Amino acid sequence: MKFYVLTIFPELMETLLRSSILGRAEKNGFLDFHVLNIRDYSTDRHKKTDDYPYGGGAGMVMTAQPVYDAYEAARKEIGGPVRTIYLTPAAKVFTQKDAKAYAKEEALILLCGHYEGVDQRVLDEIVTDEISIGDYVLTGGEPAAWVLIDAISRMVPGVLTNETSGEQESLEGGLLEYPQYTRPELWRDHRVPEILLSGDHAKVDAWRRDQAILKTKAVRPELLAEAELTTKERARFLSEPPSHDA
Repeated sequence: MKFYVLTIFPELMETLLRSSILGRAEKNGFLDFHVLNIRDYSTDRHKKTDDYPYGGGAGMVMTAQPVYDAYEAARKEIGGPVRTIYLTPAAKVFTQKDAKAYAKEEALILLCGHYEGVDQRVLDEIVTDEISIGDYVLTGGEPAAWVLIDAISRMVPGVLTNETSGEQESLEGGLLEYPQYTRPELWRDHRVPEILLSGDHAKVDAWRRDQAILKTKAVRPELLAEAELTTKERARFLSEPPSHDA
């Protein structure tokens, strides 16, 4: 899968993308990263990429021309239409379901904004999706772009060395992940749950499933409305306790 990142801080994205699991996946041919410096496409003699906003107000706005030309360079290299994501807090919040959907694409372009944003005219021209990673504001789109790439890449076959690990983690099936334990069995008077030492894989899987539902109910109860639960699980974990008057 190919990712094209449009940014004015290419060195930051290069460092993030070519480290750890992502860097290894690129070396092994499962991912392909292209970081385009928007400044390289500016026709301004000083390579400016921003200007004052029409109508007044604080801050600067990224200009349309260099953003569009950087996009065109990426699109031509890809060779056809491509989903282009603009990272902005003024958008729908990114979810695991989105990550799985985007992972089916052959290529994505991610546009990292800065300052007070990007000239709306170029956004209207090139952007297919606007995505937020949460209800807060960052100094630029690069951290958000890395978050998307990391989450999407985990869904690309071959990226994770353990093929099941991408399926058995938080938010798969609408549930948070169950608690994990490793050696030693006893640490500071805390023991690993006995069920995990039993060797009975069916019982371990059932325990983990129960723990995932309980964790979700305690921390993110709103997720349970659309979680993939059986009828028995819904009756067991979501039914209201009987009143004292019953």
